[in-house]
Amino acid sequence: MDPRSLALLGARLLIAQLFLLGSAQKWLDPAAVEGLLAGRGWPEWLIWPALGFNLAAGLLLVLGLWTRPLALLLAAYCAVTSLFHFIPGDGWQMSIFVKNWAIAGGCLALAAAGPGRYGLGAGAPKDPRPLEVRAAPAPSARRSPP
Repeated sequence: MDPRSLALLGARLLIAQLFLLGSAQKWLDPAAVEGLLAGRGWPEWLIWPALGFNLAAGLLLVLGLWTRPLALLLAAYCAVTSLFHFIPGDGWQMSIFVKNWAIAGGCLALAAAGPGRYGLGAGAPKDPRPLEVRAAPAPSARRSPP
């Protein structure tokens, strides 16, 4: 067993749970989210694409598919949705605001690390080195003739 991949699987499952439960909450009680949207001047119908994104993202994280780009999208999503909870006079909403940024940080870490071995997308990329190590090689000092 690979401890790093087990930790990444745990991270994927915990983050996925948040988005899957978020989609269920939007389905079961859309009025709460519609109120947040309306309160910021956004169209209430945005709840439905958000529900779809939450559901798809949660399932893809569980499966370990497209983990890196998905985690970047989720980090951005958390940053945007945190703005709905920035209500300095309401401690509960401010805690949700801060938690969204913490979740965004976890998503960024997942984007950097990838899915680990225990996911359907674990085979790509085959190179186990971090992305920054796989950068294009520096041009050689040798010049080609004019």
